[in-house]
Amino acid sequence: MRAIVLAGGLGTRLLPYTTVLPKPLMPVGDRPVLDIVIRQLRRDGFTRITIATGHLAELIEAFFGDGSKHGVQIDYFREEEPLGTVGSLSLIDGLDGGDFLVMNGDVLTDMSYAALMREHVDAGDATVTIAAHARTIQISLGVILLDEDDPSRLTDYVEKPTTDFDASMGVYCFSPRVLGFLDPGVRLGFPELILRLIERGEVVRAHHQQYFWLDVGRPRTTRRPRTSSVSRRCIRLDRAKSALALRRRGDDPGRASQTDSNAMTSRSARSRGRSG
Repeated sequence: MRAIVLAGGLGTRLLPYTTVLPKPLMPVGDRPVLDIVIRQLRRDGFTRITIATGHLAELIEAFFGDGSKHGVQIDYFREEEPLGTVGSLSLIDGLDGGDFLVMNGDVLTDMSYAALMREHVDAGDATVTIAAHARTIQISLGVILLDEDDPSRLTDYVEKPTTDFDASMGVYCFSPRVLGFLDPGVRLGFPELILRLIERGEVVRAHHQQYFWLDVGRPRTTRRPRTSSVSRRCIRLDRAKSALALRRRGDDPGRASQTDSNAMTSRSARSRGRSG
């Protein structure tokens, strides 16, 4: 499977840090967010990753190289000028060969990218599937509702109301036919693309999982005490899924660990016997 990671933004919300460091290389705990993302994509079976770069592209390319250290194939597409969220897709080679995943390079989540891709493909009719996350926003004010015919007359008063909605996580699956709705080299944002697809009768679906999601692009989310635990959480999930895969193959890591422990205990006992 193939994934496109969008990592060319200026990261203006994280200034002045992103003056010298691209946002995808911002540390989350003890490692860059994009490093976590690449490891998760490899875990979920993505073997080729194209990173679309722009701002400080050379630093991202120097850090990840050809992907051999991460066990995947990594190549790059450099934007010579900003092309919006999805404009670069029209210029990346080989995307007409099958469904592919597209995601922002600053998304931190414990979702299964493989499950998202499976649901997209199994649907059979989706041009785009968007990973969605349920959010609740509370308005920290008393809200007044007014009569439409008499704007000075109240009809209701609600103290600190909440609103529930589904938010796009910045992770998507695309069918190759989406390329027919892009103009090569022309700037285009993801919202404009989705509205264009809906207007022309294409099927756009949403995918829900129960997962953690963090927008690293916000300054408060990069504070070390919180992000360190987030990084550890994602790493623990990776290890747990790797252990599950071993068990399914018949190699129980727990049994192996117990065997190693018993062997160490036996060696220690023999050593004490010789010493006595």
